[in-house]
Amino acid sequence: MNPDYINLNKKVKNYHDVLKNTRAYREIWDNTLKDFIIKQLETIAKEVNLEVKIDTKSDLENLEAIVLSLGDVKSGMYKQVNDSIKRHLIKHNGSLIYQQLFNGKVLVMINYPYIEGYGQPRPPKSVAIYRPEELKEPFFLRHMEEFMTEIFNWEDYDDDDNEIEPNQRIGFRLNFEQPEEED
Repeated sequence: MNPDYINLNKKVKNYHDVLKNTRAYREIWDNTLKDFIIKQLETIAKEVNLEVKIDTKSDLENLEAIVLSLGDVKSGMYKQVNDSIKRHLIKHNGSLIYQQLFNGKVLVMINYPYIEGYGQPRPPKSVAIYRPEELKEPFFLRHMEEFMTEIFNWEDYDDDDNEIEPNQRIGFRLNFEQPEEED
């Protein structure tokens, strides 16, 4: 081989290895990993008596997601439409997601609770990205613990923390349009 091509040859080999891994990761997801993740989440939720809903989102092949959701409820807040009609604001209680990425790896993320029509939802938190073989039983318990910590902190919000990010702030002036002052 021409010595000038050694570095390029290594890069091409790495590229082929990555493509091979992607195909293998996708097969693992379909054959075992998807069911393994669901089983782990069901077991943990049952063990701690946590009511959840687990769905598989499969709109796009090889980009599936497993969503553990705490469900949706009436928020307790409503908009008065007229004297006799109230429109309840729906609260989404948050979710833990295992998303299959384009390369077959798995992204774990947390969707925070939010109330429709009240402020902007907080962006999801990425927990980690794993190769299929890296996702072992203890990881799921840690993910659930982190998820519940984040949900608890959202639910128990107050202004004791002076370092609140702007997109996490709650309040009348931040969530409802204010009339513009005329000069």
